[in-house]
Amino acid sequence: QVQLVESGGGLVQPGGSLRLSCAASGRIFDINAMGWYRQAPGKQRELVALITSIGSGSITNYAESVKGRFTISRDNAKNTVSLQMNSLEPEDTAVYYCNLRHGGSRYEWGQGTQVTVSS
Repeated sequence: QVQLVESGGGLVQPGGSLRLSCAASGRIFDINAMGWYRQAPGKQRELVALITSIGSGSITNYAESVKGRFTISRDNAKNTVSLQMNSLEPEDTAVYYCNLRHGGSRYEWGQGTQVTVSS
């Protein structure tokens, strides 16, 4: 089994910053990608940011709505992924989920962490 433990959510004022972290442990096969999704009330879960392994390197993808404000990073040695969120907006309010793709076809999800942007 694989466990994904998230941390770092909370309440922040518009324009503020938060950093989310996710640590993966357990029976992990070759990691294909790690990233973050979010789901706001009444909306579908959407991709926020993803780091995909390509050979010895990686590529990053961001949702258009967060480009320039959010930065994803990964520590391969520790199997962790982080999301630095700056210039937060009320529209960023959602439950954020860590996602791990490994072994070619395996998807794992964290339990979710609430991010609320409000004055």
